[in-house]
Amino acid sequence: MNSPSVKFLLVDDLQENLLSLEALLGRDDLDILKARSGDEALELLLQHDVALALLDVQMPGMDGFELAEFMRGNERTRHIPIIFVTAGTTDAQRRFRGYEAGAVDFIQKPIEADILRSKAEVFFDLHRQRQIVAAQRDALETATQALKEADRRKDVFIAILAHELRNPVAALHAGMHLLQKRADTDQAPFIRERMERQLAHLRRLVDDLLDVSRIAEGKISLKKERIDLATVLRSAIEASQANIDAAGHAFTTDIQEEPVSLVVDHTRVAQIIANLLNNAARYTPPGGAIHLRARSIDQEVEIEVRDNGVGIPQEMQARIFQIFAQVEGQQDKATGGLGIGLALVRQLVGLHQGTIEVASEGAGKGSSFTVRIPLSSTEIQAGEALPTG
Repeated sequence: MNSPSVKFLLVDDLQENLLSLEALLGRDDLDILKARSGDEALELLLQHDVALALLDVQMPGMDGFELAEFMRGNERTRHIPIIFVTAGTTDAQRRFRGYEAGAVDFIQKPIEADILRSKAEVFFDLHRQRQIVAAQRDALETATQALKEADRRKDVFIAILAHELRNPVAALHAGMHLLQKRADTDQAPFIRERMERQLAHLRRLVDDLLDVSRIAEGKISLKKERIDLATVLRSAIEASQANIDAAGHAFTTDIQEEPVSLVVDHTRVAQIIANLLNNAARYTPPGGAIHLRARSIDQEVEIEVRDNGVGIPQEMQARIFQIFAQVEGQQDKATGGLGIGLALVRQLVGLHQGTIEVASEGAGKGSSFTVRIPLSSTEIQAGEALPTG
């Protein structure tokens, strides 16, 4: 691992002195800032993170002592180590003033190169260590925040899961109770039909949870075959039609008439599209509109699912594909959702070397999801697992 770059400041009103100090201390891993006045030095100090300042004591205008006092009076620069460089005598009074201004050392001209390098290197090393510690602290803070967010989303997911499981279980229990009391009633077929729907809902929840486990363990595999796009789309529409019809949505399609052949996992690509259609049905108020568009463009198939539903706020769009993510404040408008579907969609699209994008003008303005999968996807033997990473 390369050491972080270190900046230090040289301040002297004589150009030749600056060049001499630069020649003594210059190295590839050091960035040298040079100033010929106190004002110029202060400007540089406010712009850069400096490991060490070498100040000439005797300068016209603001001398080295005054510059040091200004540095100690500023929160940004007060902790920068200062070494005074002087050609004059360093009697006790001058040294006292220098140390009072915040100096850590005095260097007498003519300068002994080895001593200057040795003293400067101590402060360069300290600065590097502070940079490393700061980077580690930032990384730790980022990781901590990520863990907190993951924990928050886990708690939300558990609450949603409990709600999702309770409703169908309660309905099944009530249905069983009614059938036990009135097995020969005219309502029995209706009760059984409702129970079958609730069982299908439970089965889908369990399937979603199993897919989450497979995502986490990297065990999702593809069984690729050459297939026509229209066949995949029909499977996806059939899988989601009941949810679309149940909500009374108007469903329209715009599918390329010319056959499109691609090498994909039929089941998984159908699952991608069905999940997007179900998501649109779930987050669109009853009587809404859902549109499916599909065509081949530039050696890839492009599939778009668009709705006029609740929309996605701008700040949520970057997180919508995260596991357990749901649009804030819209959970009550969704039915049967664990926040798994879109995360799974992104994983499956990625396994096909494709991309997925979301677009929405904001809350209440609908949304669209566009999937792109290469037509020239590498063919593999049926059942061969692809890496998920």
